[in-house]
Amino acid sequence: MSDLVRGQRFAKKNAVLGCLASFVVSIAPFFMFAILSCSTTQAAPLTGLRLIPAFARKYGLPCSACHEAWPKLNAFGQTFKDNGYQLGNDRDAPIWQQPAYWPIAMRITPNWHRESVDRNFVDDPNNPGAILEQKTTTHGFDLSGLDILTGGTLANNISFLLVPSADNTGAFHFESAWVRFDNLLHSPYLNIKVGKFELDNLLSEKRILTLSDQGGLYQLYHFVPVGDSNIFGLGDNQLGAELMGHSKNDRTRYSAALLSSNDGNVSVPNGHGYDAFLTASQAFQAGGLGLQRVGVFAYFGRSPTYYLTQDGAQLDGLGQKSFYRAGFLGMWYIKKLDVTTLYMHGGENAFLGTGTAANQPLPLGARSPQWNGALIESHFTVNPQFILINRYEFIRMSQQALPIDPTNVFIPGVSVPSSDFGNIDSLTFGYRYYPFMHSRAGFAFHNEYAIVRQKKVAPVTGLDVTSSSLFLGFDFIF
Repeated sequence: MSDLVRGQRFAKKNAVLGCLASFVVSIAPFFMFAILSCSTTQAAPLTGLRLIPAFARKYGLPCSACHEAWPKLNAFGQTFKDNGYQLGNDRDAPIWQQPAYWPIAMRITPNWHRESVDRNFVDDPNNPGAILEQKTTTHGFDLSGLDILTGGTLANNISFLLVPSADNTGAFHFESAWVRFDNLLHSPYLNIKVGKFELDNLLSEKRILTLSDQGGLYQLYHFVPVGDSNIFGLGDNQLGAELMGHSKNDRTRYSAALLSSNDGNVSVPNGHGYDAFLTASQAFQAGGLGLQRVGVFAYFGRSPTYYLTQDGAQLDGLGQKSFYRAGFLGMWYIKKLDVTTLYMHGGENAFLGTGTAANQPLPLGARSPQWNGALIESHFTVNPQFILINRYEFIRMSQQALPIDPTNVFIPGVSVPSSDFGNIDSLTFGYRYYPFMHSRAGFAFHNEYAIVRQKKVAPVTGLDVTSSSLFLGFDFIF
């Protein structure tokens, strides 16, 4: 019996560790390759700023000035971003250029990946309209989406970022498009940003170091209960205005944003709703261990439960109901090891939780679903060219939208949900190896495995569903 088969059987018995053990054996040669590469290759100076090598070309700084491992920022890089991509010298001016300066960067990741779902639903070929459960596995060579990035200053204390982005079919949209007025009244505590932008999440999903289908997002940021009609994701870029401020050394930070209730979608499909996002954090030096940071955040939003249509197209969102997310996090550094811990509580109105239009009666016994979740993510920077990545997340329902079955046994269409219906466990680990990094381009060999288990959501049997991704990619930016 192969290690892979053993891992699958262990997963079916909810023994995730067995599956991971077989995976470690299968990718051991890749880890050996990276370790040998690091030990036999002389460490080259890495250059580049943020995700945009254009900043490096403009300021002439090494990558390590702003990055622990791109795209992850260090404290100086966060300060540079908070200052509106300004260092406070003559090179901040948009007319300051070197002959080699190119203000645009492009990022894409050719890759090979394997996706597996142990209890996926498929159409029954012998019974039209019916579905079956079966294991599905796909693998092959592929492309990621494409990001085209440009940012900097339009004038002194007026900064911008523009990111046209395409999925892997070439369909474009604007991931980011904003302008910010910096240091109003000559104070770093007054900066106003308008447009489409990432929320001021200290744990940034746009700088996440994992890329696979299952591991390339934070489950906590995008979780909604099964059957919920809300499409909001805390990691999604939003449309609105933000007031942000920070101390001169960037240790004290706050942000308050007023946002359209569209989850970042254009043309105001929910034309009269607004959300609010608040966050604050404080950093402190812990001797020789490094800079530590703690913070809190809260999001208060409204989402439509049905739509006014015109010729079948959505015209406006109606029957808006409330939802919220709130939590706290810590970012802890111990020399080369950094660990981020995050806790979040979420809740939805009963109409959202049951997917019921507000102009219709609620199901009998319906109530507001609530849940709690936590995350621990660690990075170990072996050297500037090699970083190890690990993350574990879990989400636990504390109140289901519908009454639960006291026997804790749930079969779709037969019984009501059990108390653990929809709970999630997610584990992701891998590494990134940077053979070089200079002001013209960056390159990383990326190897990752992610596994996600959700409780009792199989569409026919009501059993757990386990999904996994194995990803080997060549992540580059030019």
